Amino acid sequence: MLTAQVESLTTGADEILPLLSIHYRKLALNQDKVPLDPQYDIYLERDSRGEITYITLRDNGKLVGYWIAFIAPGLHYKTCLTATMDIWNVLKEYEGGVAPLILMRAVEREYKRRGVNRSYVGEKLHKPSGRLFTAFGYHPVETYYSKWIG
Repeated sequence: MLTAQVESLTTGADEILPLLSIHYRKLALNQDKVPLDPQYDIYLERDSRGEITYITLRDNGKLVGYWIAFIAPGLHYKTCLTATMDIWNVLKEYEGGVAPLILMRAVEREYKRRGVNRSYVGEKLHKPSGRLFTAFGYHPVETYYSKWIG
């Protein structure tokens, strides 16, 4: 049975590590030049201040997906509490079913509970997820470009 719930990133940090490696291999650009090396101390510091939302997706208790977002007043709009997606992923075997929907519903419930005014999400163009986001009422607003400089 699939469930999605809010958890502590600090408490679940060890459990998410294997999934981060899978996520990296699936999506990261320039893997031959940039190794996966998150600044865990910054994530945990932000989590301790309540600035992280960590939603897990579990299948009978087993971690099969997650959503991590930063929650803070907008830098340009301090009266607008903003959720900015950092990363999200579901294991490949769960991508085509209801798992992403279950995860997104939990994300939006948590955002409403926390009083978030605006949410920003992103998709990798080489692994699109915009269809999911538009189904939840999101609208494309910006495109980022990447170039390996050095």
